[in-house]
Amino acid sequence: AQKADFSGDSTAATINHSLTLLQRLQELLQNGNGSDSVLRVRSAASDEPKVFHTHQLLLSLQSEVFESLLRNQSVVTLYEPPETAALFEKFIRYLYCGGVSILLHQAIPMHQLASKYRVWGLQRGVAEYMRTHLASESSQGHVVGWYHYAVRVGDAALQESCLQFLAWNLSAVLGSAEWGSVSVELLLLLLERSDLVLHSELELYTAVEGWLSRRQPEAPVAERVLRAIRYPMIAPSQLFRLQAQSAVLARHRAAVQDLLFQAFQFHAASPLHFAKYFDVNCSMFLPRNYLAPSWGSQWVITNPARDDRSTSFQTQLGPSSHDAGKRVTWNVLFSPRWLPVSLRPVYSDSVAGAIQPVRIEDGRPRLVITPATSSPDFAGVSFQKTVLVGVRQQGRVLVKHAYSFHQSSDEAADFLLHADLQKRTSEYLIDNSLHLHIIIKPVYHSLIKVKK
Repeated sequence: AQKADFSGDSTAATINHSLTLLQRLQELLQNGNGSDSVLRVRSAASDEPKVFHTHQLLLSLQSEVFESLLRNQSVVTLYEPPETAALFEKFIRYLYCGGVSILLHQAIPMHQLASKYRVWGLQRGVAEYMRTHLASESSQGHVVGWYHYAVRVGDAALQESCLQFLAWNLSAVLGSAEWGSVSVELLLLLLERSDLVLHSELELYTAVEGWLSRRQPEAPVAERVLRAIRYPMIAPSQLFRLQAQSAVLARHRAAVQDLLFQAFQFHAASPLHFAKYFDVNCSMFLPRNYLAPSWGSQWVITNPARDDRSTSFQTQLGPSSHDAGKRVTWNVLFSPRWLPVSLRPVYSDSVAGAIQPVRIEDGRPRLVITPATSSPDFAGVSFQKTVLVGVRQQGRVLVKHAYSFHQSSDEAADFLLHADLQKRTSEYLIDNSLHLHIIIKPVYHSLIKVKK
């Protein structure tokens, strides 16, 4: 049995002088007091090496590479590219005090130093910094460069984060300086995605045309890129203009002639008739997340934590010109504190008239999207619904989340599941408003087996 403590001593306290210790460790590095090792960092950018008077114990505790290098020698010469040499003092300071401040353009060289010298905590910290600063504004852009770097070092999580950010905010990237630095591999990865957020397919074609004109890739590469454009999503009048005015399309016309001809057929016939002869269950006939008014509507909900809200809007029935004059009306209901059945108030048997208390935080945001009417025109068409949630990051409004659900469901089950809309400081709110963009993507289906 445990013995009770009758000492009566309840005066225990924690005395914390860790900040003073960190300050003294930094002074050790700065003044070189008690130094037992020297690092000489040479770079092609300077004739004179940078010299650091260091302490073997502290470096070895943080880095197995330094532990090995300093085991049998006290002076070590290191060769670094100019980008990493410029940050070496910051890097060494991290080894002494466990903290470092970096800017966007310093992320890659700092990650390279952490990886080279196997400082795993710093490597993970820089990678997390990159994942959380994709939206930060920079003059030349940085997400494309970070993606290419993540590919080189094999950081799959950073790759996916960069790719998702680029897909959801592609319009902003298309008009930036970093669009020209997109590699062939990254461009093809983006073009095969259906979750790209941009104004229209024509906007994407125009950007791709500019990329091809600047990069001048070999013909097979250019043809692969051009064949990834979804021409049926472009109106016939715009397709005619492209054929007449696009130098890139004229140069590679033979490679995409079949796709252009199929696009014109798609617009000329009714979708049901077209589906008898062509397979419409493929990406070429699937819209991306287009922001043009015919595909959806923006909805700014002020004070979204207060009351249920509703709105309605119309979209074009489908991308085919045959459906250009047909409209579908959509009703949308937003509830900030919807409760599942299991949490709804019920009368108690023990006390007549009493109900179980329900807390506001038990509810969750809910968004329900339903068509106002049904029509025979809907035959062969189903609707995928996508809800974009915009947030302000670093002064820019960008897409943070995209929720997609199909016609069989009226809502996304996880819509803003972890968003705290009760707080005015919530990252999901812009000036105490919830910024949504609702997109309806008509998807055609083959009702009759395609003839071969």
